[in-house]
Amino acid sequence: MSKKIRKPIKNENDFSGKILKILSKSPNKAFNYKQIAAKLELDDTKSRNQIIKDLKIMAGSKKIIESEPGKYLVKAESQDYYEGTIDMTSRKTAYFICEDFAEDIFIPTNNLNRALDKDKVKVYVYNRRKGKRPEGEVIEVVERNKTEFVGVIDIQPNFAFVSTANPKMYTDIFIPKDKIGEAENGDVVLVTIEDWPKRADSPFGSVIKVLGKPGEHNTEIHAILAEYGLPSDFPVEVEVYAQKIDTSIQQSEIAKRRDMRDTLTFTIDPKDAKDFDDALSFKKLENGNYEIGVHIADVSYYLEEGTILDDEAYQRATSVYLVDRVVPMLPEVLSNFACSLRPHEEKYTFSAVFEVSPTAQVINQWLGRTVIYSDQRFAYEEAQYIIETKDNTIPIDISITGESYIVSDEIVEATLKLDELAKILRKKRMQNGAISFDKVEVKFNLDAEGEPEGVYFKVSKDANHLIEEFMLLANRKVAEYIGKQKKTFVYRIHDEPNEDKLIAMQQVIAKFGYKIDFRNKGDISKSLNSLMEEVNGKKEQNLIDTLAIRSMSKAKYSTDNIGHYGLAFDYYSHFTSPIRRYPDVMVHRLLQYYLDGGASVDEEVYETKCLHCSNMESLATNAERDSIKYMQVKYMQDHQDEEFLGVISGVTEWGIYVEIVSNKCEGMVRIREIKDDYYTFDEKQYALVGATSDSILQLGDEIYVKVKNADLVKKQLDFHFLRRAE
Repeated sequence: MSKKIRKPIKNENDFSGKILKILSKSPNKAFNYKQIAAKLELDDTKSRNQIIKDLKIMAGSKKIIESEPGKYLVKAESQDYYEGTIDMTSRKTAYFICEDFAEDIFIPTNNLNRALDKDKVKVYVYNRRKGKRPEGEVIEVVERNKTEFVGVIDIQPNFAFVSTANPKMYTDIFIPKDKIGEAENGDVVLVTIEDWPKRADSPFGSVIKVLGKPGEHNTEIHAILAEYGLPSDFPVEVEVYAQKIDTSIQQSEIAKRRDMRDTLTFTIDPKDAKDFDDALSFKKLENGNYEIGVHIADVSYYLEEGTILDDEAYQRATSVYLVDRVVPMLPEVLSNFACSLRPHEEKYTFSAVFEVSPTAQVINQWLGRTVIYSDQRFAYEEAQYIIETKDNTIPIDISITGESYIVSDEIVEATLKLDELAKILRKKRMQNGAISFDKVEVKFNLDAEGEPEGVYFKVSKDANHLIEEFMLLANRKVAEYIGKQKKTFVYRIHDEPNEDKLIAMQQVIAKFGYKIDFRNKGDISKSLNSLMEEVNGKKEQNLIDTLAIRSMSKAKYSTDNIGHYGLAFDYYSHFTSPIRRYPDVMVHRLLQYYLDGGASVDEEVYETKCLHCSNMESLATNAERDSIKYMQVKYMQDHQDEEFLGVISGVTEWGIYVEIVSNKCEGMVRIREIKDDYYTFDEKQYALVGATSDSILQLGDEIYVKVKNADLVKKQLDFHFLRRAE
């Protein structure tokens, strides 16, 4: 059913925001009401009277100064005006985030003045007196965070509106008739905001792409990518350029590299992987030590700076792993073929080669370009089978070849020794204060059409940890090598956890009988690790894992090395995944440049690149999360008649969030849907409390639910509350 026909309407009730904006732009000049009306292009009596009224009110509340009768100035104390970022809520209000304030400033709906989520804005802050909660008013949108939005188009005879599913986008977008393009009523479209006229309720925009019909699989996946400004395919000219690259292995290039083709080498990756970034080589030395090579695809050899291919890779900055597909950073000719360390093929690599003692001490290291030959490709499941059984016959049910096969004794021996050394390295990390987050990942079995047939959980085992430890070792040693030279480099940094969030987490986990030791940084790490071990396999595990991760600072890229708290490393970088991460490409280039004796590069240039890569990583993570939510909703559509046992994972004043135990799908039970009592939200207890029975529904409680509504477009699940678990 379509909306009522409506046009953008004038908002003439309050000009205070516009007046402040005009006065702020000329802080030393006084204006009268006629001059302000002229600036606002208003000449009707009603508007002028409103301006006179607003000027008097604002002067009375000390927002502005009446410098002489009828003339007004912005207040001289410029400290009342601040620049920062808008953080919208789903209730059409917002908070102003600015480093000048310890707490965020509340912005009421009528003070937003066209600011949208994450916009950079100039805000006037008032009510700053002691004891009063500060509020603010947006005076100017300095810079839009984004101008492209995804939504459903509602076409009327002479115009259209596009409304988005994003709860933080509080307005729809007006589309003039001549800018609807080929969109049909009800289509999911990508639109761009072109203007927001002073007297219009809605911004004006145009349709730039039709994505399809709501609810269709490809439409929703492409909508997720478009919402975050992520590409779905490569420009033709980039594909053509990539196809023309000479990917053959040349003898002249081999001569410039360390030749490690005769050293036993193999890869361990997910069974469905197509891009193999890394390989391990293993050799026993006569002195009783081991030579272990961490070999990484030499993407920078093919990816030349300044080319359209490099520009495209930098803009993407990362591959995006959606629930049913990968949107690669590099075209397939590189990501799946030339750069991928496929079995029984010679490949150019960038390597970190270590001499390691039987107690996992690094005795010597060598960094540089190599050429390798991979003798074997394993899936994690196959390597895990060898570790667990020490058997060299891979059974058919886990074999990626589709049939049983025998692994050479040399590779079995290497796998077992690498596992043994990895366990020592991991133990040392934990003793040094590293934090282990082995959060359960939800995965879907998809049919040929991308429809979810079932859910399974991905859990890290010894084979995963084996690869992880040697990748961590290479990343750490590369960062340490450059860091100790005090040269500009791309680091992966991770700050200490937010103590306020940890305290809030403590309040929640105390309900389950757990606690965090706050005495010092080391005790916090140890108690978090103990907590992770203690909750493993329990009903509250996913909830507490999530809370712990949210309490952590976000890791990011920077030239300013502050170390990596979560890994307990003083130096850390990303060197091991250049097929899917652009920072790793930058690290390879810088490392080779410094190995060749180059002077330190411009820090500011690389810090800008680091910021871009961190931002793109965040967008990709959000898109990945949305695609999982979408698939969970899709999966639950086919299970609407079933009862599910769930755990309360969140409590708010409008209801409870419930995570289903068997598949980790999360949805909401609205407070009005719980009929056995009248419930109110108790913020201190993180609970809903019944008015007549004192019944409590709190975090971690088990209840039974049933699907009420599964909305694919909003990626939202609503549940019926059935009963408490016995």
